[in-house]
Amino acid sequence: MEEVRDVRRALAPRALRFPFGARPWRSAGYLATGVVCGVLVCAALLVLLLASLLLVGIPLLLFGGVALGGAERLRLRLVDRRPVPDPHRMPAAPGLGAWVRTRAGERATWRELAYGLLLGTVLWPLDALVLAVALGAPATLLAAPVLLAADGEETKLLKSVLVTSYPGAFAGALVGALALLVLAYPLGLYAAGRGALARRLLGARPRDGLGEVIASRARLVDAFEAERRRIERDLHDGAQHRLVALSMTLGLARLDAPPGGPLAERLAQAQEEAGQVLAELRELIHGIHPQVLADYGLGPALADAADRTAVPVDCVLDSLPRLPVAVESAAYFTGREALANVDRHSAASRARLTGRHDGRSLVLTVEDDGRGGADPARGSGLTGLADRLAVLDGTLTITSPPGGPTVLRVEIPCRVSSASSSPRTASSSARD
Repeated sequence: MEEVRDVRRALAPRALRFPFGARPWRSAGYLATGVVCGVLVCAALLVLLLASLLLVGIPLLLFGGVALGGAERLRLRLVDRRPVPDPHRMPAAPGLGAWVRTRAGERATWRELAYGLLLGTVLWPLDALVLAVALGAPATLLAAPVLLAADGEETKLLKSVLVTSYPGAFAGALVGALALLVLAYPLGLYAAGRGALARRLLGARPRDGLGEVIASRARLVDAFEAERRRIERDLHDGAQHRLVALSMTLGLARLDAPPGGPLAERLAQAQEEAGQVLAELRELIHGIHPQVLADYGLGPALADAADRTAVPVDCVLDSLPRLPVAVESAAYFTGREALANVDRHSAASRARLTGRHDGRSLVLTVEDDGRGGADPARGSGLTGLADRLAVLDGTLTITSPPGGPTVLRVEIPCRVSSASSSPRTASSSARD
């Protein structure tokens, strides 16, 4: 629309230089090439209609629109020098199949198809009509003296329509010149409007960019989860087994050392330290990605986290189904962090953990009867989790007036069919 505003400003009385600049010629070139492209598209549509439209025509129409969109974005530079962003995404994988699937699933592809149908049926006749009125009629009047002097059967009709004397012919030429200057304004305005329509249909939209950002963030979350699991597996299968072997070796060495001597005491101390390191490593592995979450799902994992909490927690987890890995992981770590905050900051005597899935979204609530006044901005650890939930279009809300109670609510959109529900239920009441 910026180009349209430029032309509107050019229509002001002080902008008398507009008809003598390059813009009218660029506008005429844009419309003339539009007529040529429209005729070609119209011919292609007729050929496809005559061919097998169902088996051949629809795929050719769809992906022919992609090629036409690229050509039109380049042609648009005639009237709008601002580059038009390509609305298409890069395929997730190499190969023709991935490219076809990506293009067929994009809104931009269907907008380009709609533009192609519009160009081949409506736009190019309008372009031709505007060119005929703004350039054809004035050019014919300008050529009146030449047509009057020409001999031949082909000029008789023009002579009868125009003038039959040289004074009238030169007067018509003067009128044609003035009309050419005056009609340059509506010609430029129409071309700018055509360009704005093309930019609207063929350019990238903010929602397209936003969708790509959301998709890229989701891919980063999946990559993060995969890396988290790899680290957990390496620690479990590597470092933990070596620490167990070290502890056993130290125990065997203690059997060979003289009892009560300094060597036995040092070996006992080393074995105790190895045991403590092993316990800390196991706790770290459990924190990275608990095995119960991977094996049994969100409900049992949250019940296990509640059982590890010092404050008694009542759990109501209504037969939560198995959910996507990213959703289960985000919900689990949010719930575990909320329970940890109950332990550290709330001074509560009791807490309640509820979770349900209604087929469209997962809702998780943690409530305690503590002193309240919780503020995520003071470093409660929930700010980063809120950002992580935002990647999944989830929300985290905290209600914590002074004096309590504190209620944390997590909602993550996630459609899961009933057939995917886990056979295990996790409704329980944690220890008192």
